[in-house]
Amino acid sequence: MGEFQDSVGVAVEYATALKCPQVNCLAGIKPDNVTVENARDTFISNLQFASPILEAAGVKLIIESINTIDIPGFFLSNTEQAKGIMNDVDSSNLSLQHDLYHMQIMEGDLARTVEENLSLISHMQLADNPGRHEPGTGEINYPFLFSYIDELGYDGWIGCEYIPAGNTEEGLGWAKNYL
Repeated sequence: MGEFQDSVGVAVEYATALKCPQVNCLAGIKPDNVTVENARDTFISNLQFASPILEAAGVKLIIESINTIDIPGFFLSNTEQAKGIMNDVDSSNLSLQHDLYHMQIMEGDLARTVEENLSLISHMQLADNPGRHEPGTGEINYPFLFSYIDELGYDGWIGCEYIPAGNTEEGLGWAKNYL
């Protein structure tokens, strides 16, 4: 077995012990000596291997697109690419982690993208752009977006993955309106 296949069992152990309902499988940076087609085929094969094992353990497998400004060369970098991979993996146990920060950089039009892909999204993450700081420090209209996501009926979590612009307490101040 390969390194990825061996790590799936470890992921199941940790997810089970922590009662974690989802595990994110990041695509990583494509090596220069690997073709896009080969990287795609390898990612699909790995997801097809992991998905039923995680499903048997009661753990959802998710994938996430990452912007190529912060992480140049990251293989999975937009929603359409993720949808194509998910389609080819063809597993009911595979869904999308939609990171609003990354997709603002790569695609913009966050409200429409969330609406069009809501059935594929099982988790969202946020940070504002530029700077990857808390909501209200950049260009994303989070009050509108949160209301819109609520109107769409999204019932999953929205995780915070940002660098507070000030101290931690100040960096959480924006959330008071939503608690």
